[in-house]
Amino acid sequence: MSGIAVLLVGVILCFWGIGSLHVAVLAAGFGLGWLIADLFNASLTTLILFALIGAVASWVVTTLIFKFSAYFIGGLTGAMAGAKLADVLQPGDNNWALSGIVILAVAVASAFLADKYRARALLWLTSIGGASMILAGLGRTSDTLAFLHEPEAGWEQVTSTLLWIALAAAGWIVQRRLFADKLKIQTAEGSRR
Repeated sequence: MSGIAVLLVGVILCFWGIGSLHVAVLAAGFGLGWLIADLFNASLTTLILFALIGAVASWVVTTLIFKFSAYFIGGLTGAMAGAKLADVLQPGDNNWALSGIVILAVAVASAFLADKYRARALLWLTSIGGASMILAGLGRTSDTLAFLHEPEAGWEQVTSTLLWIALAAAGWIVQRRLFADKLKIQTAEGSRR
């Protein structure tokens, strides 16, 4: 059940993230709380608690500081990508310090990109963050796919990373087509979709 919940939130963020900033904030906060707790093999109750706290806290902070929402959403989704990257870079048990450094570095870089490039950066960041949640959710649904959640062997890390990239690209394509007007993208005919 836990894998399905994360999978669904990941699908929303990956394929609909730029459509509603409120949904993106809640999904990114949920995913960030989940993925950080999941790095350290927390129980299901702790995972859900961290995810819910992350969703509510991110939404409250973003609402209070709406002027900086793109920066904040970029940081949240970047932190999600950083958590997935930390997991891919550290097979087996994860080191708190290294994980924290990777998560913080990716979050800060993503926040600045989102602040500077707004919708275009958020399009990429929600796709990447959502894809990491989809893989984490899929990895929890069956033992056969567990390597997506915790890749250890070299082939598992490569496969997980390639799937992460493919899902992120698919999310980017879908959101780009669905929200062309919001992104101010012109079609081949010269008019906006």
